[in-house]
Amino acid sequence: MGSKTLFKWSKQITSSQVGQLIKAEKDLQKALLIFDSATAEYTNGFRHDHNTFGLMISRLVSANQFRSAEALLDRMKEEKCSVTEDIFLSVCRGYARVHRPLDSVRVFHKMEDFRCKPTEKSYITIFGILVEENQLKVAFRFYRYMRKTGIPASVVSLNILIKALCKNSSSIDAALRIFHEMSDHGCTPDSYTYGTLINGLCKLGKIGEATELFNEMGTNGCLPSVVTYTCLIRGLCQSNNLDEAVELFEDMKCKGITPNVYTYSSLMDGFCKGGRSSQAMELLDLMVSKRLLPNTVTYSTLLHGLCEEGKLREALEILDKMKLQGLKPDAGQYGKIIIGFCDVSKFQEAANFLDEMILGGISPNRLTWSLHVRIHNAVVQGLCSSGNPSRAFQLYLSMRTRGITIDVKTFDTLVKCICKKGDLHKAYRIVDEMVLDGCIPDDGIWGAVVEGFWDRTKVREPAEFLQAELMSELANT
Repeated sequence: MGSKTLFKWSKQITSSQVGQLIKAEKDLQKALLIFDSATAEYTNGFRHDHNTFGLMISRLVSANQFRSAEALLDRMKEEKCSVTEDIFLSVCRGYARVHRPLDSVRVFHKMEDFRCKPTEKSYITIFGILVEENQLKVAFRFYRYMRKTGIPASVVSLNILIKALCKNSSSIDAALRIFHEMSDHGCTPDSYTYGTLINGLCKLGKIGEATELFNEMGTNGCLPSVVTYTCLIRGLCQSNNLDEAVELFEDMKCKGITPNVYTYSSLMDGFCKGGRSSQAMELLDLMVSKRLLPNTVTYSTLLHGLCEEGKLREALEILDKMKLQGLKPDAGQYGKIIIGFCDVSKFQEAANFLDEMILGGISPNRLTWSLHVRIHNAVVQGLCSSGNPSRAFQLYLSMRTRGITIDVKTFDTLVKCICKKGDLHKAYRIVDEMVLDGCIPDDGIWGAVVEGFWDRTKVREPAEFLQAELMSELANT
């Protein structure tokens, strides 16, 4: 075997030696060769133990090679090597990382077959994975199974249960009931318990109850974390309690809790939605001075607020800052700028940014399709209204090439604009393509085309021929 010649093993190979080599090897396939070569035909008597098996399984899981990882688990069973709980949990967490929670449950249930009795740690890990992945029905079933097995209620397990119940408005009252009954189970709510409930209440718009719980935290000796502050600040902003959100922001700084990017972004969002984008920009400067880099959400929030207030110059500055930071604007961010220019009748500038977006490789997808249709049609119509039919026609052709839907108003505006410029061949082509797309030209479009031909000399016969041909095509669609 080639693996035998990769390394010169000493006569006394140790588990530690094999483990160090596997850790040091960055290439996974070479690490596997090291693993296999150590036991090649067992000529030196070395066999892997749970340490080297666990290390190799961990490497495979990190590379999402789950089938190979589980094959090594089976090999451990065949070779009568004890399999630890942590090895199983590494596989379970790996499946959770790629959003395959039911595979995590399957691997968990394999533990008994390997004579590895799961402890409370394993049960809570699987329960947490199911809740995190929104497999709530399975999670509640698993919780009942966990309690039936004899796993006692604990602060950790009850926190996870409360988190699951906070995900729906129909079960938030049950979450609060469990919270109030925690002491009956010998458990004391901690900061995570309060934070989970406050987050859930804020997401459901129950800001008053969330604020009451937040105030209760201090009296019970639980310190709010930056996450808890941020959740409540976001909730206050979304419920238009902006001044209270600002007070809470100042309060957390006074208490030595440093706001993070999400805290700043939440407050900026509140400022922008409240028509106070100037204060949002001041907050951005403060955030940057604290050496916190804005993220895509921060920039989107500012772009939306500035464009809504017609502050396009400031919006363009934000777009430039985003690019300088190495972040690529998406369709939504370009769309805000483009619509902003359309709103102030700067259609040439809107078209330039549309070109930039297209050249940047931003194509329509399932989520952004309607946005692409809206901004493309708006720019074509705007270019026509501002007397730029050539640019409008170029964009029209681009839309057809990329399969972006052209609405009836765009066809109407484009045909009439091009007819006025006397380019009747283009107008005929557009009407022809309009009919092929299943749109029925109205009297205004027919009139514009025919009038264009009549305005030219010796065109009675071609005009009649054109009208007859288009009517024939329309009848056949």
